[in-house]
Amino acid sequence: MLKRTLFFSQAYHLSLRDCQLVIQSKDEMMSKTVPIEDIGFIVLEHPQISITMKVMEQLNANNVAVVFCDSQHMPSSMLLNLESHSLQSELFRAQVSASEPLKKNLWKQTIEAKITNQAAHLEQQGNKSHELRAYAKSVKSGDTENREGLAARIYWSRLIGNGFTRDRYGDPPNHLLNYGYILLRSAVARALVGSGLLPTLGIHHHNKYNAFCLADDVMEPYRPFVDQLALRVYGDYPDDLFLKKEMKAQMLSLMAGDVWIDGNRRPLMVALSQTTASLSRCFSGESRKIVYPEFN
Repeated sequence: MLKRTLFFSQAYHLSLRDCQLVIQSKDEMMSKTVPIEDIGFIVLEHPQISITMKVMEQLNANNVAVVFCDSQHMPSSMLLNLESHSLQSELFRAQVSASEPLKKNLWKQTIEAKITNQAAHLEQQGNKSHELRAYAKSVKSGDTENREGLAARIYWSRLIGNGFTRDRYGDPPNHLLNYGYILLRSAVARALVGSGLLPTLGIHHHNKYNAFCLADDVMEPYRPFVDQLALRVYGDYPDDLFLKKEMKAQMLSLMAGDVWIDGNRRPLMVALSQTTASLSRCFSGESRKIVYPEFN
């Protein structure tokens, strides 16, 4: 079932009634309800939003990714369920004990999928991609020859221009890419927890200061979908150096956008759950293939 994404940029009071999220304006002039079970993703941006503990409890119980924004209106933290899978303890042990050859093979598959999707995105935009296609076919276990980095340099220069640098504090559309990647990371973390995995223990990323290493690993092949949407939104707002509410709302449509995965067209949030479920099977020894979407 397609889950809803809710974005709150104004001051609301959120409460619970009969398993429904009650959304009420501060002046009590407006009130709406949404079934908790229909929600997959919530972004709380306004500093005067109030929310009851019962709402938090039910959102957590339904594995809803709740993202909190800071004073700059950028996502800064999120709520994650710590007990969301019946076999969680068993899956944790399998993840922790995963062998290095397995993790390197999974990273190889991840980079192959990422570069292939980048190539498809370039082709969709009318750009050549033969080098990326070649790189995707020559990724070694663990990507020891850094095909990911080589592909990235070609990808960004052809997608946006030779003068563009992908940088957190760089020129537009970096602001849209940053926002989209943060949302994607949160959605991946939600899917990982729902599949009984620890978002912290990565197959490649391993920075000791990073609490979402596995989420950063798994999101890589999904980045071109963010890139595509970011360029579309940037085309609508080419003169805006800062994110407007309308731009953020458009970026949130990412979660409901369709992707092609495992022979079927699925909403991105559903596809993420398929990917993380396949990763869980890899850790448990049931499979050797992680399922990623294909950009088309």
